Amino acid sequence: MFENSLVRGELIEISDAWQQVQSRRTYPAVVSAIMGEMMAAAALLSANLKFDGTIIMQIHGDGPVQLLVAECDAALRLRATAKLRENAEISEQAGLQELVNANGEGRFAITLDPTDKQPGQQAYQGIVALEGESVATVIENYMMRSEQLDTRLWLAADDKVARGLLLQKLPDDGGKITPLADADVWNRTVTLASTLNQQELLGTDIMTLLQRLYWEETVRVFDPRHPTFHCGCSREKVGNMLKMLGREEIDSALADLGKLDINCDFCGQDYLFDPVDCMQLFSLESIADAVQLPTSRQH
Repeated sequence: MFENSLVRGELIEISDAWQQVQSRRTYPAVVSAIMGEMMAAAALLSANLKFDGTIIMQIHGDGPVQLLVAECDAALRLRATAKLRENAEISEQAGLQELVNANGEGRFAITLDPTDKQPGQQAYQGIVALEGESVATVIENYMMRSEQLDTRLWLAADDKVARGLLLQKLPDDGGKITPLADADVWNRTVTLASTLNQQELLGTDIMTLLQRLYWEETVRVFDPRHPTFHCGCSREKVGNMLKMLGREEIDSALADLGKLDINCDFCGQDYLFDPVDCMQLFSLESIADAVQLPTSRQH
């Protein structure tokens, strides 16, 4: 927090968790960099959440990249994945719009999914058009439209680390800060952060960045939190997904393939379901359908 203002900042550095994501699947470098930036952004936004849940950030693309996903929960546990179109040709010089918004149909979505939903409660999702030449700009536009909060982001990622800086101007509910003084702090902090380039952001640890940028400011620094990689997939969840598809579709797939080999897009874990496994998924439902309650009492 910047003292005597309603401006707050966050710095994130993801190294081990980011390298674990990359170790599970190989992507073109330009796609990998966007994933890393989305992971950093998801962690920065997740730290603002006031509930126990997960933030899911998605880019639905209509170009060579079909989908980009980054997730972060309240404990800063992260995962990310990307899906490319079959036989997609991706130039290492391609920009975000070329990769995901080639025909103007790309979309950006943020979903807030509470851990313990109440009966009937749905996850909140906001969806906007893809506006901006970078992940940071896309999110800034989303935050201004959906949350009406002045938010600025600086993001960068390579094969070793993903880093990010967030600045946000908070609403003044108490009227304790004069608008003029607050505007001056906001403009000054944004101007200083805008001097950062990609090389500096990637090559400098976050505490050094904080000191370089704001050594003349009075900044209240809180205890750091540590992001980790985590994938919540399980055999039970995959089984539930198969049950949702229905027995008819599962039987048809088994007739063609002999078995179902489900691979988690996030962590690469394989889940194998043979005909016996699939039969067990639907066995309880079949038993329930076969049991008929008596219409009258018998002696």
